[in-house]
Amino acid sequence: MKVFNPFGPVLAKVKIPKKIVNKINLEVDKIIFNKKLSKKNDYSKKVVGQVYQEIRLSDQFTSKVIKKFLLKNISSYIKKSINQNTNKIKIKNFWVVRQFKNEYNPIHFHDGDISGVGYLKIPKNLTKNKKNTKTNGTIDFISGQKSFLSNSIHNHVPKVGDMIIFPNYLMHTAYPFSVEGERRSFSFNLEVDKKISKTI
Repeated sequence: MKVFNPFGPVLAKVKIPKKIVNKINLEVDKIIFNKKLSKKNDYSKKVVGQVYQEIRLSDQFTSKVIKKFLLKNISSYIKKSINQNTNKIKIKNFWVVRQFKNEYNPIHFHDGDISGVGYLKIPKNLTKNKKNTKTNGTIDFISGQKSFLSNSIHNHVPKVGDMIIFPNYLMHTAYPFSVEGERRSFSFNLEVDKKISKTI
């Protein structure tokens, strides 16, 4: 785990095991190819994404496939950020975002105490654009305003297996892209021991 604070709030970058990425992708594929399951697991109205589809994954699935990995990394994130130990971590929600050409996620923040995003599929040439800047399809984390020796934006170019952990209040946005293919990611919100969250 790499912990860093580019402008104040502490972020962490973790690599998701390939086995977990594959299991989540298989579960998502199972849902999207079944109309009943797609309707039952639709999460689009609960979140702000201007994207093709957002799918909530069941508590049973997340407990079996990714809970242990998340809890281990969140504990480590808290320890490395504020030197506190906690065993009280609860997954509040966990969902998958399916983003396609010209879609985006506006600037927003999350609920809970700690949030995260993990990348499951990335189209080839995701950042390709007319100006050769690398913002297309990327995520920006935003805090405060730019000043001397202090940036207000941290940009991350997603790769399959990347997971970024951040405080729930940190504003962020996912940019549209202009190539064909699916940019698939998961998001989550967690609650931690209130004694700990008051110090975060």
